[in-house]
Amino acid sequence: MARAGTRPTSRDVAEAAGVSQAAVSLVLGDKWRGRVSEATAERVREAARDLGYRPNLAARNLRLGHTRTVLLVVPALTTEFFAGVYTGAARVAAAHGFGVVLYPSPEGIGPARDPFASAQAALDGVIASSMAADALTAIRGDQLPLVMLDSDPTGSLGAATVNLDIADGVHQVADHLLGLGHRHFLHLAADVPSWTFEIRAHELAARVAAVPGTTLDTARAPISIDGALTAAEAALTARRATAVVCDDDKLAAGACKAVRRLGLRVPDDVSVTGLDDLALATALDPELTTVRLDAELFGERGMRALLAVLEGREPEGGDIPVELVVRGSTAPPPAP
Repeated sequence: MARAGTRPTSRDVAEAAGVSQAAVSLVLGDKWRGRVSEATAERVREAARDLGYRPNLAARNLRLGHTRTVLLVVPALTTEFFAGVYTGAARVAAAHGFGVVLYPSPEGIGPARDPFASAQAALDGVIASSMAADALTAIRGDQLPLVMLDSDPTGSLGAATVNLDIADGVHQVADHLLGLGHRHFLHLAADVPSWTFEIRAHELAARVAAVPGTTLDTARAPISIDGALTAAEAALTARRATAVVCDDDKLAAGACKAVRRLGLRVPDDVSVTGLDDLALATALDPELTTVRLDAELFGERGMRALLAVLEGREPEGGDIPVELVVRGSTAPPPAP
């Protein structure tokens, strides 16, 4: 149901009718025949009438070719990952006559000021990382055609969700370390309230717990090398682990520094893994074992999904595969 004092959105209509936002777009765009049933179409029309919903002006502008502008909302650009997401999205957008405006949330995570005098008048749609989801309310992005990246598909704000297969990436890391013989793990977790990091924690815990005789401790840190250094040093001092699984390559860099500060060696005494495969991964010595995420493909898929939503089509399904890259920061644990 629409909040008091706000204009009802297609999401409100979808919730009231018990259908997806893509189905709402099909019905209200009169493209539903052969795709949804007559009963479903009538349910959507009735919900729209009851709520007083009117199709978004920005979406109508797209069909008329007026603005053809998309906003990409990301956390602060502290790594090259989101630059890659932008590159991929912009490449697909350009091929379809669109421009992409990149808007990093000023604090990395949390509310952001509206980058336009009126976001709805200036934009056709929004692509947003779940880590910058709080910025959407301020820019009224939740009232525009919206695609969420790295977001829980069962509770997403968007009409479509595009995800990397992060769960499989964590499985690959855990299986690699377990296969080397590690049984005592430290999870250096990003101190960020985001679905993508919750998934990493859940999947790692489940994979490790499935093997008898294992232990798993968790230390949280901001996504910075210094923050990771402090958190990892304290955790490894309190309880020795032979493998540190990090949510991010920057956290892994801090973990490597913590291991050395404690007079230990990577990977002889402690193995360290990351996730992202940033340029930083091969700048470390030894080079970092990590999970490679295809940021440009991620951006491409996000833009293609938004185009599908705007055109009333069902976006491509399935998570984007990821790949474990084994380098010198992992080895069997030291003998007891």
